[in-house]
Amino acid sequence: MTSTLSRPRPAPAPSPPPTRRWRHLPLAVLLAATAALYLWGLSASGWANAFYAAAAQAGGQSWSAWFFGASDAAGGITVDKAPGALWPIGLAVRLFGLSSWSVLVPQALMGVGAVALLHAAVRRVAGPGAGLVAGAALALTPVAVLMFRFDNPDAMLVLVLTGAAYSLTRAVEQGRTRWLVLVGLLVGYGFLTKMLQAFLVLPAFSAVWLLAAPLAWWPRIRALLVAGAALLVSAGWWVLVVELWPAADRPWIGGSQGDSVLELVFGYNGFGRLTGDEVGSVGGGAGGRAGGWGETGLLRLFGSEMGREASWLLPAALVLLGVLLWWTRRAPRTDPLRAATVLWGGWLLVTGLTFSLMAGIVHSYYTVALAPAVAALVGIGGATLWRDRASAAARWWLAAAVAATAMWAYALLPAAWLGWLRPAMLVVGLGAALALLGVHRMPRVLATGVLTAALLAGAGGTTAWALGTAATPHTGAIPSSGPEDYASGPGGGRGGPGGMRGPWAGSGAGAPGGASGPAGTVTGGAVGAPGAAGGGAAAGSAGTGGSAGAPGAATAGGPGGRWAGGGPTRGPGGAGGPGGILSAPTPSSQVTGLIAADADDFTWAAATVSSMQAAGYQLASGAPVLAVGGFNGTDPYPTLAQFRQMVAQHRIHWFIGSAGSDMISTASGGSDDARLIAEWVAATFPARTVDGVTLHDLSAS
Repeated sequence: MTSTLSRPRPAPAPSPPPTRRWRHLPLAVLLAATAALYLWGLSASGWANAFYAAAAQAGGQSWSAWFFGASDAAGGITVDKAPGALWPIGLAVRLFGLSSWSVLVPQALMGVGAVALLHAAVRRVAGPGAGLVAGAALALTPVAVLMFRFDNPDAMLVLVLTGAAYSLTRAVEQGRTRWLVLVGLLVGYGFLTKMLQAFLVLPAFSAVWLLAAPLAWWPRIRALLVAGAALLVSAGWWVLVVELWPAADRPWIGGSQGDSVLELVFGYNGFGRLTGDEVGSVGGGAGGRAGGWGETGLLRLFGSEMGREASWLLPAALVLLGVLLWWTRRAPRTDPLRAATVLWGGWLLVTGLTFSLMAGIVHSYYTVALAPAVAALVGIGGATLWRDRASAAARWWLAAAVAATAMWAYALLPAAWLGWLRPAMLVVGLGAALALLGVHRMPRVLATGVLTAALLAGAGGTTAWALGTAATPHTGAIPSSGPEDYASGPGGGRGGPGGMRGPWAGSGAGAPGGASGPAGTVTGGAVGAPGAAGGGAAAGSAGTGGSAGAPGAATAGGPGGRWAGGGPTRGPGGAGGPGGILSAPTPSSQVTGLIAADADDFTWAAATVSSMQAAGYQLASGAPVLAVGGFNGTDPYPTLAQFRQMVAQHRIHWFIGSAGSDMISTASGGSDDARLIAEWVAATFPARTVDGVTLHDLSAS
């Protein structure tokens, strides 16, 4: 066999441009289809993640809450991230009022923007066809569909990092420092979105500039230092302001034990994610291959936790990455194809290995950060090999990528879901792979048919799962992609092939990976076993225990419960309301009316343990609700002494007993002030039960 991959070929002559009138039509169609996919039926998910929706509500009411990222307008405690992703949502709420659309439409628009930027970056290197393939691959990645229809910070992170990659492509192409400075500014904003995760692209970005910029060595170093300074300013200004701001005049920094953003950066949201040593975390703990957050290892991205999120095209991307590196090994230093390969390949490898080996908190939806790199490599690599299909080696590798994608889609698709799809994808994919081996001898019309079949086979599995994701409402703190029968209820992640490991595996609790039950209920069954009943906390009553924005869906958690790590005591406030720390309650109109009544006379209309519980009541009532203990219920704010002082000053009207307390643990070293507060309230103030929710009137003291 004669191989032409042994030396780089000159870039092919560009195809004659279409008429100016139709030149941008394919891109317009791609973006319009992406917008339709991300916007259609968007309000079905309600608030999606009520934790961030409540913070957006607070930001729409208070500029101080908006700036600090507070969970409530009164500024009690912040979310456990920097507020970069909340700022645009808070502005939307301020401009258009609080609704599901004002919270979620910005996420969808971020998705459309990310697709446009990826198309632009790939097009500059590999042509318009490659750009369209890459953009479509990103748009149809199931976890991207999930996150661009959800209000987690990941949508903003993907947007700004894709924008940074586009800016770097322009910088390397032109040798312009201003484009490199823009890279630093965008990555810095990514830090204000998800902190250190944004920096995972920096090794690849730095290597690309130093390797391929058309400048002498010292100007390259100097420009990189300038961009580094821009990154430091962009990422650090908010941190500096918060650290210098008097602590008494700002909210407590959620997720920290010492009211410090720096602790959050380097601890809970930083190196703790790698080692598993996260003070105050629920369900975390031991690292190693079977740590508290699932199996670690090189194959984790293909496993039951993450496989169906973003790995549909991952085998093809890895094959094409290797081919492109070999293809460009003797290219000139400034070769744009090699620069793009290092950029996207480095992004994929560093981020992918980090997710695979980290022992701390990790959720399957984090893999959306891999989607732009996977999509870019598929677009660039596929277009490059197709253009060189006269080469036997190019045809073989292209066929291998198509066959690997078809076989992996066959493995990922559930046999019981659209049963015809699995064999169809396999037959079409393997047939297209075989046809690709002889495509160089085919007439143009037949070759176009083979290419179409290869694209359909490659995109069929991920497209079907993406459409199923878009058609399914998703709520709670840990969403996962997939159609209705394969997605979890509020607060839980869907169990993947063969079941899903997680911090609650084997506990019987209705936690991530928990089973989906019939409409209106979520069971506490065995992890990853759809429909199985288990011995966890009893499901709430249908119609009263749903996640905020999803009436009728009950969540695991019942009265009382056990305060994990604190002994066999009752949950906060005794028998509380439906829900848990991973899902927000939807209170009845009577409960909402009590909370909202006379709310203007108090700093907080109510207080309850954990941010998700507080979010449900705050979103329903429109009044500030203090999240005692922050998201996990383990932050030392407020302390018992502080809370008693707040009550004495008549700053809090109601204390709401919260269910799901068996998921709150101080085993990792967090504060137990929330437990002490709940016990003090239960012993001091009479309980009143309204529609299954326990309330204590703190103004009666």
